[in-house]
Amino acid sequence: MLEPCIEKNRPQPSFRRMPIRVLAGGPIQAPYRTGGDMASNAAHKSTGWAAGVAVAAVVSQSGEGRAIWAGLAFLLAFSGGTAPDWLEISWWRRGSGRHSWITHRTWTHWGIPWLAALIGSYSMLEAHPALALVFGFAAGGVTHLLADFPNPLGVPWLLPTKRHSLNWWKSGRCDVVVIAFAWLGAATLADWAWFESRLGTAALAGFNDYLGHDLKAWLALLSV
Repeated sequence: MLEPCIEKNRPQPSFRRMPIRVLAGGPIQAPYRTGGDMASNAAHKSTGWAAGVAVAAVVSQSGEGRAIWAGLAFLLAFSGGTAPDWLEISWWRRGSGRHSWITHRTWTHWGIPWLAALIGSYSMLEAHPALALVFGFAAGGVTHLLADFPNPLGVPWLLPTKRHSLNWWKSGRCDVVVIAFAWLGAATLADWAWFESRLGTAALAGFNDYLGHDLKAWLALLSV
């Protein structure tokens, strides 16, 4: 199924560290091309909507009277789905290239702050419903990073100056795969929250168990 996506002649490491250079003190002069180093904007918007459905489901079940917070989290997740790109602050754009004040896929794509915001807000969501806004925005941002992770340019998960890449396919070739997985996760959470499905309940229980026991092991794998 994924053969058209993955290039047969390209090595397939689990994690590929790719050093990058961060320039400070002004805008970056070299534009990047959106077609070759990032998932399409449409894909990021779609996964952002999926993240919105997922966080709305979680927030709605975090306490009584959370419908408004769930709706706001839904909108913030969509915004977060494209945030790592627009936070780079483009000051000039032409065709498929652009100039930004922040180097592409560095500080705004740094995984640790996004994951810390997501996990931290989730852990305190029941006691502090306003954190649904942070939770939604961070969920959208994390889906953006996951969508960029498979392509060669990669994402700086641990350090803003060093990218990791699964190096599975060039951007734009397999957006449908990323979108499908995002909506599968969203549907599972929505199923748990609003239709009380056993599948959704089991999936959420597994997610909580993963956060509690396996997160450190995952981060250790990323640092290899």
